[in-house]
Amino acid sequence: MHAVILDSYEDRAVNVKSTEVQTQLKILANHLIAYNYLQDTSSEVINAELDMLANLYDGRVMVINDDLKVVKDTYNISQGKIIISEEVVNCLKTGQRGAVSKFDKNNGYIEMITPIIESQLIQEEDVSDVGDTGVVVRGVLLTSVSTDTIETTLDILGRRATTLEVIIVTVILVFAAWVANILLKPFNRITAAINDVKAGYTDQPVSGPNYYETEQILNAFNALLKRMKVLDDSRQEFVSNVSHELKTPITSMKVIADSLLAQEEVPNELYRDFMNDISHEIDREDKIINDLLVLVKMDKKASGLIVTNVDVVNLTESVLKRLRPIAMQRNIDLTLESKRAVTAEIDEVKISLVIMNLVENAIKYNNDNGWVRVTIDADHQYFYIEVKDSGVGIPEDCFDHIYERFYRVDKSRSREVGGTGLGLSIARSAVIMHRGSIDLKSKPGEGTTFTIKIPLICAGNKKQQ
Repeated sequence: MHAVILDSYEDRAVNVKSTEVQTQLKILANHLIAYNYLQDTSSEVINAELDMLANLYDGRVMVINDDLKVVKDTYNISQGKIIISEEVVNCLKTGQRGAVSKFDKNNGYIEMITPIIESQLIQEEDVSDVGDTGVVVRGVLLTSVSTDTIETTLDILGRRATTLEVIIVTVILVFAAWVANILLKPFNRITAAINDVKAGYTDQPVSGPNYYETEQILNAFNALLKRMKVLDDSRQEFVSNVSHELKTPITSMKVIADSLLAQEEVPNELYRDFMNDISHEIDREDKIINDLLVLVKMDKKASGLIVTNVDVVNLTESVLKRLRPIAMQRNIDLTLESKRAVTAEIDEVKISLVIMNLVENAIKYNNDNGWVRVTIDADHQYFYIEVKDSGVGIPEDCFDHIYERFYRVDKSRSREVGGTGLGLSIARSAVIMHRGSIDLKSKPGEGTTFTIKIPLICAGNKKQQ
């Protein structure tokens, strides 16, 4: 902007000065004709005008007649000499159309050529303005005008512009620093709040000004904080549940043992009953520990999957074969329907755990004389296993918790059928390790349907057997 403005001013100043001098030169040219100066240079009036014009514009004026002879030079250098110049000759030939004004920026002057025109009848050997009848060019004025005043003004303007630029830049920098400080304050408060959470002083969501940037950061951090809090609560609840679940069988065995010790001459039949109860509690404790070990192994991401090509239909049939005796005890019809042959890259052990837990739950939480149907299907990318039963169903408000460890919809019934509350958690972990999904549909009293969806080709972390 500095350069553009100064250049614009310079062009404008040169044009104004050129126009002003040209006007003065035209007046002077008329005076030269009126005083017949080209034939007689002794006129003091014209000489005074020439000197005044030269001094006024700190320049030089030369009067050249139609023979290209310098009849007057205010510098008294070229007077009486002949000037051969293309511009001068062209001006003599074309008159006003040959007037020239050139700005020499390097040397700091404006050169102007102005015709001296006389209006009269054209006579033989007269030089006339072509196309203008009755106009005769008697000579030209060759003038050089200094532009020192323009350059001085440009220097002053340049210094002022530089000063103004420094002031503007300083103001901008101060304003930018002030604005940056204001804009960074919310981030500093957010950082301090996050550090408080990190140090453990609080676990409450972080709040701050509703700027777009801070809002995005706060939402992401609060979502992470909420997730970490859920995980922490889940971990604490898990430890509490594990302690409770492991302590309950031990407490039962302790009570039974104390009862036996408190009595004398206990009949063998009572000893047998008590020992059966103790054995049952030991089996229950062993099942809880085994399920916990399975969960721990699945939680270790480094363990990976042992992936092989498995016939899913045969695998499911072998699992159902082991569970049919349990179903027969309550006269529950256990059937398998396969819509097509399915072979997939899976971890056979983990998927068998999934099927066994889902089908075993369907049998345990079913009604006597009920049914459990297992359906296998596949498309070009996934295979599906659906386990549907005619059991008691699950309330909708329990859907978000059934995969939690040790969670039971009906605690009394779960203890009655011997559940540990870990089966669905194990099943979900195994499905997720295969990058699959598990879906639930259920209504109380109308049965439950679990549908698992697993890729036919394992894309996760795997170890070939």
